[in-house]
Amino acid sequence: MSAKDIIKNSVYKALGGGTGLTSKTVIFILLMACLVGIYIFFVYKMSGKPAFYSKDLNITLCGMPVIVAAIMIAMQSNLLVSLGMVGALSIVRFRNAVKNPMDLLYLFWSISAGIIVGVGLYMLAVVLSVVMTVLLFAMGLIPNTKAPELLVLRGVFEESSYTVLYGAVRKHCKYYKEKARTTRNKETEIVIEIRTKEKDALLQDLGKMDFFAQINCICHDGECRV
Repeated sequence: MSAKDIIKNSVYKALGGGTGLTSKTVIFILLMACLVGIYIFFVYKMSGKPAFYSKDLNITLCGMPVIVAAIMIAMQSNLLVSLGMVGALSIVRFRNAVKNPMDLLYLFWSISAGIIVGVGLYMLAVVLSVVMTVLLFAMGLIPNTKAPELLVLRGVFEESSYTVLYGAVRKHCKYYKEKARTTRNKETEIVIEIRTKEKDALLQDLGKMDFFAQINCICHDGECRV
């Protein structure tokens, strides 16, 4: 048999299919992908924020490794199937909005786990899952800096009033900064950004001052960076 016949037979074999994967191997790959998907399901359920948790998305994360692993098996078994898969997947567009950026991380984790398991690198899939779990829970333990509060004061101020006001603010606040001052119809509104652990004591001292018409302390529910 000539070299040309050998090359031709190998090409025909690749086109026709057959990578030597037995039924037991295929079942084992899909079972491993299923276990990894279930693991991601429970990690997402425990670490996801209640406001953004979606059971449908979690079920999607669980089934994604199995589907991707099956695609990888099909792409290994037949050259024509692999080319068809690449062509079909390249024209698919998913336009579902992602509410939480963390969901993208879980989606990439689920897809990557399916690819890794599909090519038979089971230990790498296990190590990836363990590292991702430790990383996610470790980063979740880092506390966020509390956003500063806004003190909105409205009243009729005199020169001495500002001295008394900022004396009380300086006494109870470790940080303060005036953000705005507006005067209209002889009434002045002052907005002060503050950080304090003695908010009640500060409000009590401000309430004793007779030149205030209204005192508001606005809290921010969001997060801020250090």
